[in-house]
Amino acid sequence: MSADPGQFVLTLLQAIAMGLLTGMVYGLMALGLSVIFGVMRVVNFAHGEMMVVGMYLAWLAFDRLGLDPLVSLPAVAAALFVFGYVLQRTVINPFIGLPEHMQFMLLLAVAILLVNACLAIFGPDTHGVQVDYMFDSFNVGPLVLDAVRVYAALVALLIAGLLWLFFTRTRSGKAIRAAADNHVGALVVGLDVKRLYALTFGVGAACVGAAGALMLLIVQVHPFLAIDYTLLAFVIVIVGGLGSMSGALAGGLLIGVSEAVAGVLLQPSLKSVFSFGLLILVLLLRPQGLLARRS
Repeated sequence: MSADPGQFVLTLLQAIAMGLLTGMVYGLMALGLSVIFGVMRVVNFAHGEMMVVGMYLAWLAFDRLGLDPLVSLPAVAAALFVFGYVLQRTVINPFIGLPEHMQFMLLLAVAILLVNACLAIFGPDTHGVQVDYMFDSFNVGPLVLDAVRVYAALVALLIAGLLWLFFTRTRSGKAIRAAADNHVGALVVGLDVKRLYALTFGVGAACVGAAGALMLLIVQVHPFLAIDYTLLAFVIVIVGGLGSMSGALAGGLLIGVSEAVAGVLLQPSLKSVFSFGLLILVLLLRPQGLLARRS
């Protein structure tokens, strides 16, 4: 820690700013998990694994085609959407309504398969991208912001806005919300709830795939990264409130800032201490999450 209080405050503000930028990508990742649970009441224990798949797809597009992850992001999101849609219709749908432990075992098996598939195809080594603006930065007053984090945060915010528009302005989005609010009522009025559930899972998978493409700009990918992001997504949605889109974004920002502050006050290797400490505090004071409504 610097002996100069002014320099320490500046370092702390710098860390908070960088944490907010990274937190936007975290929030997009958690949005997928929150949307799936909010509609289907299914907890996707393969969430981090699906994000790693998205990271690998973005890396392949960069390595083989020279495409910036920001450019390949729509294709990666589309691929994850198709994967999620098919997975829900063929594998997950028969487990809807069954006891939670059976859903847990199913999605845990999917997670293990995805990790081992990535390990078999890409090996245990890390892979990253080196884009032209990797070392560019923006000066905002005394703060210096990495260009890659700024671009990733802006794209994550844009996708979150588009997702909000989808659920509030489109017929499919409104139908999904209706099915989430009243399953029996949706069936009575003739909605194809099974298709809506598959569409929801596909949208959630697309969100996490897009987040994976953005995260590749910040960190390198390897198969065993998946469990870390699964845990991180759960921490974020529990802090923000399961099923709350705004809660997922707020939770992502809080966790991003807490990790960055931990790197300044403690050590980068202890950043999870702040995250899980915040989780425990929220569970003690507001178990339903910061922005979730009470049942």
